Amino acid sequence: MIVQNIFFWVLALAMVLGAIGVVRSQNVVHAALYLVVVMAGAAAQYILLAAEFVAWVQVIIYIGAVIILFLFGIMLTRAPMGGDTKLDNDQRWPAAVVSVFLAGVLGALLIDAFGKKEIVISGAKGEQLLQVGKAGHLADSIFTAYVVPFEVVSILLLAALVGAVVIARRD
Repeated sequence: MIVQNIFFWVLALAMVLGAIGVVRSQNVVHAALYLVVVMAGAAAQYILLAAEFVAWVQVIIYIGAVIILFLFGIMLTRAPMGGDTKLDNDQRWPAAVVSVFLAGVLGALLIDAFGKKEIVISGAKGEQLLQVGKAGHLADSIFTAYVVPFEVVSILLLAALVGAVVIARRD
């Protein structure tokens, strides 16, 4: 269990540094590449949680498709590659205060909700085995209990795809 905690914190630190790189980068291509680091860290966190199917979906869909879509969008719109100082404003300190406050509120809520509860993922000592990482259980829950949100997300992605085609084909 100690090794998993060490890997968690290493991945979490890499994800935080990647997220800071996304926000602080002056180059949009570099920001998209920092986002790859964050999403790869999320996939690695899923592997630590024994949800291999979700991890590979993260890699294939988000890293493989969405980041490539971002890069093509940057190239199609001819966005400026370098930083533009005209886009800066004086809202940094209020944004920092709000983000620290939000992090504190979320941390307090998580500690209050979960506290010192332990999640059992093994069948030791007669406990019920929690089925994690099984694609069949994930499919059952998606297509039974969560079929409406699944279809709503499908329609939303279709609308985004049609919108991207319309924007790209401005003649």
